[in-house]
Amino acid sequence: MLTPVMQPDAFFSRYSLDRHKHLVAAVSGGGDSLALLLLLSSFLSSRPHAPRLTAVTVDHGLRPEAAAEARFVADFCRMRGIAHRIMVWRGQKPSTGISEASRTARMALLAEAARDLGADVVFTGHTRDDQAETVFMRGARGNGRGAAGIAPAALHEGATWFVRPLLSARRTALRAFLAAEGVGWIDDPSNDNPAYERVRARQALSADAVEDLAVRADTAARERIALGERAAGLIEAHLRRAAPGLYRVDGGLFTGEDETAALYAFRLAAAMAGGTAQLAGAAAAEQAFAAARSGFCATLSRAVFDVRRAGIHLHRERRNLPAVEAGSFPFLWDGRYWIETAAGTRIAAFGSEARAAVAEGADGLPQDLVFAGQSTEPADWRDGRLLGAATGLGGMPARRVSAPWARLLPSFDMAPANALTRLALGKTVMDAP
Repeated sequence: MLTPVMQPDAFFSRYSLDRHKHLVAAVSGGGDSLALLLLLSSFLSSRPHAPRLTAVTVDHGLRPEAAAEARFVADFCRMRGIAHRIMVWRGQKPSTGISEASRTARMALLAEAARDLGADVVFTGHTRDDQAETVFMRGARGNGRGAAGIAPAALHEGATWFVRPLLSARRTALRAFLAAEGVGWIDDPSNDNPAYERVRARQALSADAVEDLAVRADTAARERIALGERAAGLIEAHLRRAAPGLYRVDGGLFTGEDETAALYAFRLAAAMAGGTAQLAGAAAAEQAFAAARSGFCATLSRAVFDVRRAGIHLHRERRNLPAVEAGSFPFLWDGRYWIETAAGTRIAAFGSEARAAVAEGADGLPQDLVFAGQSTEPADWRDGRLLGAATGLGGMPARRVSAPWARLLPSFDMAPANALTRLALGKTVMDAP
């Protein structure tokens, strides 16, 4: 019998799971992920029209025991009647930054498994302890927005939601639950290796410190969401798409009372236009914001705020634009477009060839402004010849995305992400579960 503090409804009833046909649970064999699997399986078994569940284990190949641990999970799932799949991280592993590389690879492999299964939700076993450790590490690095810690959900590459239902649960409670159920788990020896920053954070935190940091993360998350909602309102009120690759910025963005939200909207818009994965630093953003407000051109996050009588317009800088010999696989071009299929083509910016496309201008805008936007948009080139825009071609669609969330969108940032996606595409991002 499940213990009262581990009732599945407490973790999963908030989600609209009945509208999904298939769900994935990420299960490494550790205590947190096995507890997640048991709780989720129990929850789904009590529902009449529940989606199918598949547990997925990533064999990262970083330790000799990894393959055996994946088989342990496979055997556990077979005994419980739960579908299971193993995904293997193949290829050469980096000699440095292995923790970050393995996290990225694991997420990509889990998303691939979900896609193959027709699922768009992956549940993971992150706990309140993980939350506290993350906030502790980010605090040591002075990461301001990172004070919100781990988001309850995050959208991976616009297609797969990674959902963390156990962020309110302590690691010790989950292990007590497993012990009460008579379930053993695998202890990864790297979790005790002080060579890793997270292990050092874990060892430094008392039980009271974990709770204190987690509470602070909850507060920071609410503040981040509120700021994002205010910034989203300003984006929707003061920015519009003027032409391909070109956005009009109304002067009202610079004259409102909420300068904190205006500056945040300014940083977000620059990152979206420039395709950068990170927001510009506060000092650089404040300087560019002040310049644009005072009637001067400014650059930020690879984007130009062009200030003239025709108004303020925003576009990607016309330098350091990538040229990619594409294969039949999706890739992120310039941080702004996912190119889904482009076998045998070269994807590069229009460049000077954009002049023919903007000979008439657009909506009365100066031709050089329209050219500035169009020249930085992706195009299909073959044998040195321009075939046309990479967007909208049959067999080679390009999907506009809103940096800095091209690869991962935390649920904290849904409001500004939706505002920027509506600005660029006229639609919103995929709904969270």
